[in-house]
Amino acid sequence: MTHLNPTFAELGVRDEIVRALAEDGKQHPFAIQELTMPMALAGDDLIGQARTGMGKTLAFGVPLLQRITTDPDRPLTGVPRALVVVPTRELCLQVYGDLAAAAKYLTVGDRKLSVTSIYGGRPYEGQIEALEKGVDVVVGTPGRLLDLAQQGHLKLGGLSMLVLDEADEMLDLGFLPDIERILRQIPDNRQSMLFSATMPDPIITLARTFMNQPTHIRAEAPHSAATHDTTEQFAYRAHALDKVEMVARILQAEGRGATMIFTRTKRTAQKVSDELAERGFKVGAVHGDLGQGAREKALKAFRTGEIDVLVATDVAARGIDIDDVTHVINYQIPEDEQAYVHRIGRTGRAGKTGVAVTLVDWDELARWTMIDKALNLGCPDPAETYSSSPHLYSELGIPADASGTVGEPVKVQSSRRAPAEKSDDRPARNRNRTRRRTRGGKSATGHPDASTTPSDQASGETGEGSGDTAPAKRRRRRRPRKAPASTG
Repeated sequence: MTHLNPTFAELGVRDEIVRALAEDGKQHPFAIQELTMPMALAGDDLIGQARTGMGKTLAFGVPLLQRITTDPDRPLTGVPRALVVVPTRELCLQVYGDLAAAAKYLTVGDRKLSVTSIYGGRPYEGQIEALEKGVDVVVGTPGRLLDLAQQGHLKLGGLSMLVLDEADEMLDLGFLPDIERILRQIPDNRQSMLFSATMPDPIITLARTFMNQPTHIRAEAPHSAATHDTTEQFAYRAHALDKVEMVARILQAEGRGATMIFTRTKRTAQKVSDELAERGFKVGAVHGDLGQGAREKALKAFRTGEIDVLVATDVAARGIDIDDVTHVINYQIPEDEQAYVHRIGRTGRAGKTGVAVTLVDWDELARWTMIDKALNLGCPDPAETYSSSPHLYSELGIPADASGTVGEPVKVQSSRRAPAEKSDDRPARNRNRTRRRTRGGKSATGHPDASTTPSDQASGETGEGSGDTAPAKRRRRRRPRKAPASTG
């Protein structure tokens, strides 16, 4: 019997990888995987172009693992043989997790195949130690990879496989110079693969420079819809002061599961997360102002279902790959149509349906009109909508009795910033203390002393701001008499 959609085994994938994928519920490849694997397994250079959520990781990951473990001329020795370069820490962890899962039954002699992640925001020591022990596959971000290569810890001379993932995002983040420096350290005799959702001119130029007659593969027709057909899209013109109220009601829609809320700024992401937590929602935040540990904790909580709402900025959310996101809410509209496609691509993945809701403020209308025109969404002038508008409830399946809160405030650990809390605590203790200035064990409030400096007075006044008011008044009256003494 011939499958309309073949299995991984029928594409020539080795048994150990097929077994690992099957345990993860993956038996049949997605379109981009089916199209790229035959050529990638044969050792050809290729460019894979597909929208977010189409399965690009395994499209390069499976051939990569198979090629380096079946090359009789180049046995694995613990020097990195394959390198995957990704733009963000979150995507690095995601790709690392997928490759490690697919490789769990692969062995090299009497040891397991080794996959490691290299990214910034973490101490160097652990990553250097992993490289010294021996690594076969490295997944990393450009900056940290370049640092460790220049320090001599990451050996790039033994590579036979190179993958650039989400190349358009690396361009947007300004990583192309780092990528070019990495490429100059890699042997010319290698297989190269580049994967990207879009193909702007600088990426095409880069591909021509470092790839050998690559085949350009698209997972869909060039003129197909840029957005997922399985995602139902809504746009509403909303007032900035009412957006949180609207989001609180959208989060109570029937069938709402894991939800991602996108903002354009780090400050707004934290603000929205805090306000939703106050309203009783299980919410976390991922943005650049949080430490790497806090971001990873929030992502883990989202994946495990400990929280079901994640507020994120575009860059921070790039590597989040979760198949069961049911709703995406654009709290602030994205910069352009490509960012819009990336955002709503978080839902409607792997054949599932999804809902994307965009809240357009009045001052965002011009940019939204451009996005709508570029993607042919058919909604250039969204209806003016408030948290009490009946059509919001009917279109999104929100219960009529939904309110702005769902319970007691929820304290989400992953979005807490410890330094800010500490700085808030210290003044509270100081304000409750009454400080009395002394000199030689005696009170210094009796007579003016020419040896007292202006900074001493300033500190004394600050300390007594909310304490003893009488001494503060006496010192203020003495200040005019002190001036001649300090200058003379």
